[in-house]
Amino acid sequence: MQTLTIDLDERSYPILIGKGLLQNPEAWQGLPRAATAVIVSNEIVAPLYADDLRAAIAPHYPRVLTLVLPDGEAHKTFQTLQKVFDLLLGEGCDRKTVLFALGGGVIGDLTGFAAACFMRGVPFVQVPTTLLAQVDSSVGGKTAVNHPLGKNMIGAFYQPVRVVCDLSTLRTLPERELSAGLAEVIKYGPIYDMAFLDWIEAHIDALRARDMQALAHAVQRSCQIKADVVRQDERESGLRAILNFGHTFGHAIEAGLGFGVWLHGEAVGCGMLMAASLSLRLGLVDAAFVTRLQALVERAGLPVRGPVLGADAYIEHMRLDKKSEDGQIKFVLIDSPGRVVVRPAPDALVAEVIDASCGS
Repeated sequence: MQTLTIDLDERSYPILIGKGLLQNPEAWQGLPRAATAVIVSNEIVAPLYADDLRAAIAPHYPRVLTLVLPDGEAHKTFQTLQKVFDLLLGEGCDRKTVLFALGGGVIGDLTGFAAACFMRGVPFVQVPTTLLAQVDSSVGGKTAVNHPLGKNMIGAFYQPVRVVCDLSTLRTLPERELSAGLAEVIKYGPIYDMAFLDWIEAHIDALRARDMQALAHAVQRSCQIKADVVRQDERESGLRAILNFGHTFGHAIEAGLGFGVWLHGEAVGCGMLMAASLSLRLGLVDAAFVTRLQALVERAGLPVRGPVLGADAYIEHMRLDKKSEDGQIKFVLIDSPGRVVVRPAPDALVAEVIDASCGS
């Protein structure tokens, strides 16, 4: 078991990474005490791992409840959030109750937002079971639900008390979900660590084959980078925006198609290529860099062409991006390999990129 720390003063917490952590008593020592713990999961993950988590935390909590929610991005809504509150209130939970988010990014975001809101804040633990959640969404305290007009537009910054990444859960991850997670691994190279990008290129086949040593390094290095960024900018007032590389275009894909049609990582993978192409058209990178990134995204099993929504529809959705100011879209662009810049771009140039990047 490896331990990293998100250093946020009194809100600091550990990230535990290793195989078999659901069955490892050490992973569950020292959590906040309470009369009740609530496991929030979904209909896919709960049958696989809820019993293991219940057995692991039962020695620490007299009562352990489980809430099973529908699976998928389409259910990351206020209506689903209300089901969490219904259980918490109906079962007489109090402000010491600890929530455990067992699942992928949707469950983590939803449970974290519920924890931030219930009685103005109760403790919660992230137990991510997808690669995407382990390398990105479970770390850093972003919690939210979607609105029909935009992804993650209603939420809060609220840190967990612990993140437990059991790599063994990745063995049951569907192939498409594994590839989606690789998009968030890949993004850390161009924005922060080109040596890591070199490593990913050399080990992409091992990662797709679920080699545990390769996955452990990918999760550890991704979490190290995110921890360093979040430590410097917890509330995304500046530096943390670099973690949104590919997300401005990607969120537009998700909202434009309808949440859940493309997986988040699929949209981000394609969005990174659009952002790289925009960087090229602005003279920030060369064509060789874009070609290299596209080859890696394709090797990861991700789409490299966006859906045809029309440039106007893309731009309309992107104006709702959280980085936008006064209706002006700001993009996370590659200033040079390993470095980024957050800046606007002319709508006409953005439209050119969209038209060139979409369709068969």
